[in-house]
Amino acid sequence: MRKKIRKPVENHETAPWANIENLKGEGKIPTPATLEVDNAREWVEQNEK
Repeated sequence: MRKKIRKPVENHETAPWANIENLKGEGKIPTPATLEVDNAREWVEQNEK
């Protein structure tokens, strides 16, 4: 019996890692573009409780 492939719950299209600037080191760690980091920081500051 095969498992059905389900759609992920989270939407990662707007995440900071969606626009990868480069990959770092042997582990190929993604580094987001500076603009994406600034946008994420701004979002967090606006949505603090």
